[in-house]
Amino acid sequence: MPAVRIPQTLADMLDNNAWKYPDQTAFVWQDRRVTHAEFHVRVSKLANALRRLGLRRQDRVGILSQNRLEFQEVYGACEISGFICATVNWRLAIPEMVYIVNDGAPKVLIFEAAYAETVVAMKDQLKSVEHFVCLDGGVFGDDYEALVASGDASGVPFRPLPDDIAFLIYTSGTTGRPKGVMLSQGGEVNAAEILGSDQRNTPDDRLLIMMPLFHIGAKIIQLAQHWRAGTVHVLKGFDPPAIVDCIEREKITVTHMAPTMIQTLLESPAIEKADLASLRMIVYAAAPMPIPVLKQGLKLLGPVFQQQFGQTEGIGTTLLAHQHRPDGTDRDREILTSVGQASPRVNVRIVDDNGNDLPSGEVGEILLTSPGVMKGYWNNTAATIDTLRDGWVHTGDVGRLDSEGFLYLVDRKKDMIISGGENIYSREVEEAIVTHDAVSEVAVIGVPDEKWGEAVKAVVVLRAGMSATAQDLIDHCRTLIASYKRPRHIEFVDEIVKLPSGKIDKVRLRKLYGTA
Repeated sequence: MPAVRIPQTLADMLDNNAWKYPDQTAFVWQDRRVTHAEFHVRVSKLANALRRLGLRRQDRVGILSQNRLEFQEVYGACEISGFICATVNWRLAIPEMVYIVNDGAPKVLIFEAAYAETVVAMKDQLKSVEHFVCLDGGVFGDDYEALVASGDASGVPFRPLPDDIAFLIYTSGTTGRPKGVMLSQGGEVNAAEILGSDQRNTPDDRLLIMMPLFHIGAKIIQLAQHWRAGTVHVLKGFDPPAIVDCIEREKITVTHMAPTMIQTLLESPAIEKADLASLRMIVYAAAPMPIPVLKQGLKLLGPVFQQQFGQTEGIGTTLLAHQHRPDGTDRDREILTSVGQASPRVNVRIVDDNGNDLPSGEVGEILLTSPGVMKGYWNNTAATIDTLRDGWVHTGDVGRLDSEGFLYLVDRKKDMIISGGENIYSREVEEAIVTHDAVSEVAVIGVPDEKWGEAVKAVVVLRAGMSATAQDLIDHCRTLIASYKRPRHIEFVDEIVKLPSGKIDKVRLRKLYGTA
């Protein structure tokens, strides 16, 4: 029997799952099913093989891939060894990828064949990479399976420490260049336990992931499931028919997606005749769900929705499934406009520009702290000092707390619009516009205005088969928000650009539509 070890690192989690639940399925990918014991052997061999390439504890391993089982193996090899998994967003342009890879400085870059041309184009600019490994073999770089086969299941002769960095995950760069968030072994164990508690994960749960694994959202929900040794099903990406088929066939109990994905899923013909009774929870993040979408979802799927708010830098709040009552009291509907209350072992504060705590109901910057907050930003001491102060993450989000601790997001500090000397929070305008029956989705930005300095502009997607004019939407806002907050300009589009996390990409929106 192995030595009993209280889980303080992700390596301990992997060890415990392989020991206590050796025959329980850890991952399902396409037609492959891997038990916790089998997964432990695979990641130990990969870690050993990486060690033989010259990697030491806390060296970086880059990964450029869409979702697949091997992505989880690379994560696992780093978790069990103390290497750092440095993810690369495959949706970025080559110059952006080059910046991230050079900043993280991995010695090994593992990639799938779909990005072989990209890697070849970047190769001469990547200063630190000594070994290129292709997940599919047969193209540029060493063969991944051959690398795993060359390793020994004994793993590496060192173990990670709780304060070691486990993951280097880059922010989306909405306020400048992407920053590498350093997430520690111990911090991610704590985050997994906290989210697992909120989600009520058990070894019998079957989790479906389709959000991108280079992002913390998909990764942390996988860790929350494996905190209790459950099963994780991996899909390459968001594909409504495939999602519905997987939920029905595999009796999925928990999944995770952005609100816009949920809306698309609910509108999919595949959902109408499917048996999705096994599904007990859909975790959503990035934004509150529009009430019409929530009502439709509750009608089709029952009380399964649970919202989580946080950042790559740290977890935050949860609006629990039983708190989603759109047909309840006025207070129930008010709570639905929040992002919930602080999760277990999480604290939330609202402060003014001088760092002073604000009373209930007043708007200020949101601060978060928990045992799962980041260690800081990689190679960026100034940003670390600015964001992480006395253990509190200064989120850059503006919000308020009510008397029961429900957190209401107001805006990003940098997204606030100042028009005629008045502060206008884009989120408040968005919430007014989206209540119009014809509106599917909306994003609000500020645009230059000669008279007012800035004016409110709404970028709107209409529901299929419905119509509305710009004046219709402006008039709709009259009884919901103050006249100076109403949009002066409305642009109708087929789709609103988003980040991989599902959040609206307001940097790109401003570039595309940032004129009156």
